[in-house]
Amino acid sequence: MPDSPTPGRRERKKAATRQAIADAALELFLEHGFDRVSVRDVAERADVSTTTLFAHFPSKEALVFDREQDVDAALAAAVRERPAGQGVVEALRAHALESWVPIVTDPRRAGFTALVGDTPALREYGERMWMRHADTLGGVIAEELGREPDDPACAALARFVLEVPALTTGRQDPRATVETVFDLLLHGWRAQAGPADPAADDPAD
Repeated sequence: MPDSPTPGRRERKKAATRQAIADAALELFLEHGFDRVSVRDVAERADVSTTTLFAHFPSKEALVFDREQDVDAALAAAVRERPAGQGVVEALRAHALESWVPIVTDPRRAGFTALVGDTPALREYGERMWMRHADTLGGVIAEELGREPDDPACAALARFVLEVPALTTGRQDPRATVETVFDLLLHGWRAQAGPADPAADDPAD
């Protein structure tokens, strides 16, 4: 009698099934449009039952944003697991350079962005997801700095950081854009603007 699958094997199989479903969904949505593809169509393309599909994804919209939980976990880990002596902003800069720049430069990015932008249900889902990420990141930053969970400075930093992928889109050098934005977050507008904006030195302005 064959041995039962180990937890590691089971998890890998589940992950492979989930990825196959997400890949099938994105292919169909890009080919035909989100509204013209049914959940059953996706299940058939992935060769799974609709029950299996919903075991992995709670909604049709979630099929498009299949990495939502991974992104949330990675943001938290970037702050909590940063090297000793490294600041929060520098830790998030390193995370953005390692994880976000490759996504922005992926040739499939334009099609994905257009799909979301042209589909109201996906835009709304994406906005809610963005806020969930902002809440997670702001809370983790506050926790690491010993501040209140709703600290406004930590919440603002989280939101600024999460705008980085949008700011890099369409830029010739996404990596340089990431560096510029994080330099601004780290040193402030006064250091960034310098003598080009004398009013930056005037606290009354």
